[in-house]
Amino acid sequence: MYLSKKTYVKQWKHNEKNNAVTVKFDGKVRKDIKPKRISHIIEEVGYWRKANHIHNWFVKEVQEGRDECQESWVSIDQLKELRDLCKEVVEKKDVVFSSENLPTSSGFFFGSTEYDEYYYSDCEDTIKIIDGLIKEEENKPDGCYSSGYYYRASW
Repeated sequence: MYLSKKTYVKQWKHNEKNNAVTVKFDGKVRKDIKPKRISHIIEEVGYWRKANHIHNWFVKEVQEGRDECQESWVSIDQLKELRDLCKEVVEKKDVVFSSENLPTSSGFFFGSTEYDEYYYSDCEDTIKIIDGLIKEEENKPDGCYSSGYYYRASW
């Protein structure tokens, strides 16, 4: 389960300010990658393993119920909603509340469906991931923006 951030870095001649992108391998600039052709940088900003309740939330809230290992755009507001829900689940640590608001989901390679320490640990990890992204968004330089966040699960 992966959350990626795609940042637009295309260099345009008419812009006063441009990004500079250099790709190196073993300390040497790669000649096969042309900086002027790079349009996006993709970073892996979140990773979960068998956090089926987090995956289930993405399927329902982002992917319109379609779970086909597809990459799906996620707004920062949706990520904040997930973070806030995880905070509530961790604060309450109530199985009924958790099962109604952030339910587990069974399936191939989905892991445990128990509301145990692993369930709550995945929620805590999710809070940390999203809080970090919010902070990055708040501190990015003026004139720079990310193209967005994308969720994808691969089973």
